[in-house]
Amino acid sequence: MNETMEVTEIQNYLPHRFPFLFIDRVIEFESDKRIVCIKNVTINEPIFSGHFPSNPIFPGVLILEAMAQAAGILAFRSRKRTLEDGYIYYLAGTDKTKFKRSVIPGDQLYLEVEIHNLRNHWMKAFGKAFVEEKVVCSSFLTCAEQKVS
Repeated sequence: MNETMEVTEIQNYLPHRFPFLFIDRVIEFESDKRIVCIKNVTINEPIFSGHFPSNPIFPGVLILEAMAQAAGILAFRSRKRTLEDGYIYYLAGTDKTKFKRSVIPGDQLYLEVEIHNLRNHWMKAFGKAFVEEKVVCSSFLTCAEQKVS
């Protein structure tokens, strides 16, 4: 099933808000399988005032965070839950993370996350981030579910 989501709907699944919401659009979603999201990298993001002013590079840790946010949406939607249900997904671990190239303002990150194992309170997934069909980052992600209300 190919389902898209705009940012206003994404906010039903992620507690993050500007400047820490890194998913601009969901372009593909298959319940219990995979998600593809877009993150538009723009020069007006606060991170670029310090990383690095004369050579702006989107930090690798934020690429990883964007993949984790995509994984959170995938887990929530696969479980047919929203934030209103009183749960949240946390990034609990990463493994075999690799950064292949820099991401700069003007790039569009395509984030693909595929479930490897979805259990009651955690998920293991594999994520890749692309710019113009070139892998910029890949990682195995572990996300843990927690009841918050």
